[in-house]
Amino acid sequence: MTSAFPLVAATDIARRDPQHGRWLLHPARLALHGGERLSITGPSGSGKSVFLRALALLDPLDGGHVEWRGKRVARPAIPRYRRSIAYIRQRPALLDGTVEDNLRYPFTLRAYRDLQFERERVASLAAQAGRDSDFLDRRASELSGGEAQIAALIRVLQLDPDVLLLDEPTASLDPASSHAIEGLIGAWFDAGAARASIWVSHDPAQAERMSERHLTMQAGVLDEAPQASLDRENTTR
Repeated sequence: MTSAFPLVAATDIARRDPQHGRWLLHPARLALHGGERLSITGPSGSGKSVFLRALALLDPLDGGHVEWRGKRVARPAIPRYRRSIAYIRQRPALLDGTVEDNLRYPFTLRAYRDLQFERERVASLAAQAGRDSDFLDRRASELSGGEAQIAALIRVLQLDPDVLLLDEPTASLDPASSHAIEGLIGAWFDAGAARASIWVSHDPAQAERMSERHLTMQAGVLDEAPQASLDRENTTR
């Protein structure tokens, strides 16, 4: 059940290629409520990542605006907004050092200095993802692609965001790692009634598992997808 007011509302947000001027994201509208799980599917290069980054205000907009809980996000409020809405990309960057070093890093940033690192909590999250007790002590450079994605996801989840923007977080991963990441996201979502997520996926079956509402992206245009369309995608795979 969704709340009366959206957590995030995008009104005609748009992005242009700064070199060639073509539209990367045509003016798009979206309202994401607490308790809502969305998915977006579409071909490579259709603008899915551009849309998520625009919604997270990680890239400058060439039109439109974003609202958080009914209030337009002004420039000075962007750092606070980014504490609430987290973008997780397909291939996360990890720092040199151990997994724990990477998990501690956000707390060195000004935006998170009011929070404290909790080793027991992140160890519990790692255990939920099927990682052994020594996972936090492993070198980041020794992790597989799936393990690196799990570490990056834990790094975000420990900060308690309200919204996750997941940009194909399981692409190219083995089934076990994909299952672990889906499980972590599911547990995070269930732990807070006001949380919401958008999951970008090339896999229609995964999109259906991880969402109740489905959108499509084609040539920079975001559109609501009828359930019948998603059903056809599943039956043709």
